[in-house]
Amino acid sequence: MVIKMLLQNLNYSNHRVHAPLPLQYFIRNFSLWSMKKDPDLESALSRNRRWIVNNQIKNIILRCPNQAASVKFLQKKFKTLDLQGKALNWLKKYPCCFEVYLVGDEYYCRLTKRMMFLIEEEESVKDNQEPIFVDRLAKLLMMSLNHRLNVMKLNELKRNFGFPDDYLIRIVPKYSDMFRIVNHSGRRSSMEIELVSWNPDLAVSTIEASARKHGSQPCFSCSLPSTWVKSWERFHEFNASPYISPYLGPRGLLEGSKESEKRTVGLVHELLSLTLWKKVSIVKLGHFRREFGMPEKLNVLLLKHPGIFYVSNKYQIYTVLLREGYNGSELIDKDPLVVVKEKFGELMQEGLHEYNKRHYLVNLEKRKKDMVLGRLNKSKDRNSEISENDDQGDKLGGLFDPEERKRFYKILFDDVVP
Repeated sequence: MVIKMLLQNLNYSNHRVHAPLPLQYFIRNFSLWSMKKDPDLESALSRNRRWIVNNQIKNIILRCPNQAASVKFLQKKFKTLDLQGKALNWLKKYPCCFEVYLVGDEYYCRLTKRMMFLIEEEESVKDNQEPIFVDRLAKLLMMSLNHRLNVMKLNELKRNFGFPDDYLIRIVPKYSDMFRIVNHSGRRSSMEIELVSWNPDLAVSTIEASARKHGSQPCFSCSLPSTWVKSWERFHEFNASPYISPYLGPRGLLEGSKESEKRTVGLVHELLSLTLWKKVSIVKLGHFRREFGMPEKLNVLLLKHPGIFYVSNKYQIYTVLLREGYNGSELIDKDPLVVVKEKFGELMQEGLHEYNKRHYLVNLEKRKKDMVLGRLNKSKDRNSEISENDDQGDKLGGLFDPEERKRFYKILFDDVVP
């Protein structure tokens, strides 16, 4: 894989030699490839992949008139979902989630009754979780440098934090004492959410809250095997310096200093702690580099702390996970919204199992028919061989030949053999 990428980058196609790219280019491109794979965390990512795709299909269908979409329309959306193949085949794999039906000559898709029931349950949980969403949004604004965040950027991560799609309408206007919308240029892309009032009770990170609970000093935890001796030594050295809260801001910290690194690690830790699945895309996180005062090469910093973060390139999407948030491949503290979404995942798996079982039975029946046909063909071949042999025997003569029959009787009844 690495060699293939090198050849592509050096433009060795068409057998032409081009000027070699600088070493910094390759260091930058391969800097995320050095973390040892964790099978459990990789499994957690692959399990969520199908759920994410089907959740996006669900949202597309819900936005369609009468909450039904043509399969042709969904096929066009497959590229944006980073999927290949036929949409119809994908939808049929999940009969418990999607109902495919014909209208004339065109296929349409709608959500099943069980799926609609889960959507209603999810909306109920979102209503009950509204105070938590408010605190979560306030914490994000409190960690930002100017206590403002761009709406378009925040929309990219709203589902990571569990915010409803209509949070700008449902939450922001309702809590005008905490948030307000500002737009100095008048462009839609420059719309921002601003924090109106600072709440000191919310300016407590997950690490600080845990330290208060256990009556200890705030510090990071390491989730690495004991055999990683050098990584443990670097972790203890890093953890020996005082913890810096991400709510204090980077002012007064020198860029590139140990204190600045400590603050950034604490910031990313807190951001991941606020997400539902304790993970986020590194690319999307990098979009907030200026707002949160993070370094330009954020990926390099994350790789320096393998005991705290896990970096994966699953599905060619660089993702950072919070190691302490998982026990093996299972999430430890599950948000109520995660519990509902897992029910969706179970329903999806049930449909996939049903599809695979039906597909297996169809293939089994096909194999049986092929075996029966094979036996019949063999029997026909044997019969044809016997008939051919009989035909050949007739040509050679025997008792069925009149002349030979006369000779036989003459020998049998005459005393003298001719």
